[in-house]
Amino acid sequence: MSKTILITGAGSGFGKAAAIGMAKNGHHIIATCEVSPMVFALREEVQALGLSDRIRVERLDLHDPYDIKQAIGWDFDILWNNAGRGEPGPVWEIPVDIVRRLYENNVFLPLELTQGVVQRWIREGKNQGKKVVITSSMGGLFTPANWGTYVSTKHALEAFAEAMQQELAAYGIKVQTINPGAYYTGYNETMADNPFRWLDDSKNFTKRADLRKGFDDFFATPEGAMDPQEQIDAMIEIVPADTGKFRNVSPKAIEDMLKAHQLQAWENQI
Repeated sequence: MSKTILITGAGSGFGKAAAIGMAKNGHHIIATCEVSPMVFALREEVQALGLSDRIRVERLDLHDPYDIKQAIGWDFDILWNNAGRGEPGPVWEIPVDIVRRLYENNVFLPLELTQGVVQRWIREGKNQGKKVVITSSMGGLFTPANWGTYVSTKHALEAFAEAMQQELAAYGIKVQTINPGAYYTGYNETMADNPFRWLDDSKNFTKRADLRKGFDDFFATPEGAMDPQEQIDAMIEIVPADTGKFRNVSPKAIEDMLKAHQLQAWENQI
């Protein structure tokens, strides 16, 4: 059955690829981008692909309350909160104002959009068969060193999703998370550059070269740069589906690692 799906952060990466894939499968997509140049570029690409009748491209800057208000009024079946930003770095040294902005972008603004959408569905009696999907991360389920600020926002989204799944069940609204591993889309790789705009060897204990080496070493491993097509294919199936798992981790090896990590956490010593 064809669905209409609103996607945030659809201008690149997983959101863009899955939007195109779902449209090819017969779904109608409202693909939103944060800035107008991305809107124009995606509209051109959609037209070239012959998908203009299935993909509508709009601007949705979550920092703009008028954009949020407009999006809440659109007609769709599934809200996919996919947009996000990343700020890694040592938790004990990262400037707190950066962390505050990160939470605004990754947690508070998506929550504002979700509240508005869900409350409208219920108020207008359009809640049956609706769904909220949240792009979390493998980092929503564990916390590696030097990624704590970023993954803490994903931990927050995990908590919100688990609570909403219980709270909205009576209204017929379903909630899911998607938890990708470190797929090679450019998102993680460019996010890793962010600490170097504030990290200062003359002031900070963490040295720039050491942090850079740690990031580079991880991205050089097979687990740090996986082919994203596996995750894209999974998203194309998961997002429109009426049934499925609440939490969706890819690949299976990462799911197994996270389960083992969570069990081991009970035995951790200080």
